[in-house]
Amino acid sequence: MDYFDYYLDAFRKFADFSGRATRSQYWFFVLFNFIISLVLGFIDSIFGLYSDGMGFLSAIYGLVVLIPALALSVRRLHDTNRSGWWLLVLFIPIVGIFVFLYFMIQDSTPGANRYGPNPKGF
Repeated sequence: MDYFDYYLDAFRKFADFSGRATRSQYWFFVLFNFIISLVLGFIDSIFGLYSDGMGFLSAIYGLVVLIPALALSVRRLHDTNRSGWWLLVLFIPIVGIFVFLYFMIQDSTPGANRYGPNPKGF
């Protein structure tokens, strides 16, 4: 699978909160989101499209990518055999982000788990 396909795959499975997603799928999506956000932020600053500290294009992009990002995060948690409710750990100040990052960098659960077959194929 091409790296940009990982990004597009999140939009193809726009609101699919079931199944599993690999580390590559998740982290390439994060990488492309970061790059696109930088570019949009740069364009916002060039054209003065800021209001209350938030760029107009960046805000629109954030809204467009919100549901696919949540769905992909839930599928990634499923891949580590965790419920999507573990996303709520992000509401714990400071510690929550480290716990969440730990979950996101873990390898897939070998074989099938309660959320489906291993997306790696083994």
